[in-house]
Parts: sequence; structure tokens; C-alpha cells
Amino acid sequence: MKLSDACASMSSNIAQKDISDCEGEYPIFGASGLIGNVDFYKQEKPYIGIVKDGAGVGRAYLLPGKSSVIGTMQYILPKSNADITYLYYAIQFMHLEKYYNGATIPHIYFRDYKHEPLILPELPEQQEKAQVLATIDKLISLHKMQVEMVDKLVKSRFVEMFGDPVTNPMGWETARLAELGELNRGVSKHRPRNAPELLNGPYPLVQTGDVANAGTYIKEYSSTYSEIGLKQSRMWSKGTLCITIAANIAKTGILTFDACFPDSVVGFIAGERTNQIYIHHWFSFFQKILEEQAPQSAQKNINLQILSNLSVMIPPIDIQNQFAELVEHANKSKLAIQQSIDTLQTFKDKLMQDYFG
Repeated sequence: MKLSDACASMSSNIAQKDISDCEGEYPIFGASGLIGNVDFYKQEKPYIGIVKDGAGVGRAYLLPGKSSVIGTMQYILPKSNADITYLYYAIQFMHLEKYYNGATIPHIYFRDYKHEPLILPELPEQQEKAQVLATIDKLISLHKMQVEMVDKLVKSRFVEMFGDPVTNPMGWETARLAELGELNRGVSKHRPRNAPELLNGPYPLVQTGDVANAGTYIKEYSSTYSEIGLKQSRMWSKGTLCITIAANIAKTGILTFDACFPDSVVGFIAGERTNQIYIHHWFSFFQKILEEQAPQSAQKNINLQILSNLSVMIPPIDIQNQFAELVEHANKSKLAIQQSIDTLQTFKDKLMQDYFG
């Protein structure tokens, strides 16, 4: 059987600009999920939305009735022989992004993938399998909420122990960040920065995205330097706090290995008056601090001078260390939760292969 035997497709002609002034009770969705609520809806019953244009092309959403999608998406409507949740998981398994074409803006159409093979058992079996997969997804979602809750508790504990870093209500001593350790930009002297001879060697190259996605510790990297790349850069030691100053502003992470990074990242090595974990979490309040202390022109880009002059409150080092211990315990809890998520995802992937492969 092919996909078109189990569903039909229709397009949306709603432009995002057409809903900018709308308000109402009915949700409308785009490529990234819920956009807002409007005073109309196009689909009475639940349906599947497929991103057909731009970023996220091929992504599927299981959407509620009495809702709509904008024109970058299309509706997939199940026929009477298909359970909608089963169909949603089957479409996930198809990885429709493989059909995109378009040199500038990727796009796909139902005609591109309507012949995808589909295993379609009787409805009761579809519903049983869909329920199993939906239960796994719910468990994964609950575990992800637990991770978010741990992060919120750590941030709350920081404020309980030290107060708001902007107002310093506990009256801690303060110092400029540059006075608390070594603070320097990464080095990438060669232009262009991505010249082939610089890359694909044995030396880790940490970039802004690696820092932004890291959490407390940077454990992965997406690029490496060659010997030539290393010579025009600098190797920073394990334990260095990396601070992004371009693309992702003021995101931080602590190196778990020696690495190079470009001048869009600043390295900080703490002295005796503070520790890296405390400074890392202090930076989680950085956007608010930047708004208070930096000129308006610096909102979308910061530099070493701005970082150097930031006023950091300095509680006694033993209290900072107590907080660091709490963070380590929290990270162990998050690791255990993430391992459960990974196990559930592996189980789901195996079932998807069994059901739809």
C-alpha cells in the first residue's frame, strides 16, 4: 500500500501577515509549532500538518481539530481506513525531508511523497501500536520536563544563596570580571577562517554553537584543527570557561578537554577568588546584566571590553564551592534522566522500525 491510499492532502493559503492582527480562541500553526490564536479555523477534526517550505521542511505535527496552518504547511487528512495517530508516526518514519528540492528555499509537495510505501494493518492494530508509541513519547516528554525543573531549581538556589546578580541585595564585594582571572578572546588569525588546510586534524575546535548547546560542560565539538590550524590559533586548557560574544550572545560552558576556539568565543580561567561553575551560572543572568550595564548598541554583539568591565559579586569562596557541589549533584541527576530519555528513544526507534520498516 502507498501513503495516498490512507490519506489526502490539501494546501493552506493563509499568509502569516494575514493573521498578525487577528485574535481569537482557535490555534494556528507554522513550521516551528504554535504561532498564536485567531478568530477562525480551517479544520474541524484533528489532522497532520507537514512543513512544505523553508526550515524544517518535511517535519510532521499531529494537530488538534478547530485549528489551522499557515501557507508554509499542508494538511494531511486520514481516510476512513487509517488511524490518525498511527499515520502520524508512519509519516515520521518516512523522513519526508529527503524529498525537498529548491536551491534557495527547500520545499516539498504531496505529489513528491504520496507513493511512499505504507504498512497499514486493520484499525484495531493501528490503534494499539499508535498507543504504545504515544505512551513512550509522553514518558520522554515528562523526563524532559524533569530536566527543565532541575535547571530551574539550580537557578532558584543561586538566587537564594547569592541574591540577584544585578542588584546584589546581599551586599557582596564586587570586582571587574577581568580582575578575577585570565580573560582573553580565542584566536583565529587566518582568513578565511574555514580554509580547508586549517581543518580536519587532531585538535578540537570549539565554536559558538558547541558552547550554546553544551549546558554546564562542553563535552562535544563539531570541528577540528590541523597542525596549520593550531599554529594560527591557541590551545586552551581543560576547565576553561568559554563565553560566546557573537551569534549566540553570552552563552557559557566549561571545557572538559583541551581545545582551540575562534575569536567569537572568549576564554576565562578563574583565579583564587571564584570558581568556574559559579561564574558559569552567574552568566545565566547575563542578558539582564548586559541591559543594565552596556550601551544599547551592544545588545546584539558584545566584546572583550564589555566583558572585562562587568561587575561580578564575589561571595566567599567556600559558599561558591557549596553551590558548585549542588550543581554537580544536579548534573548527575540530569545525566540519569537523560539516560532514561535515550533508552526510551532507542526503544521507540526499534518499535518504529518493527511497525513501519
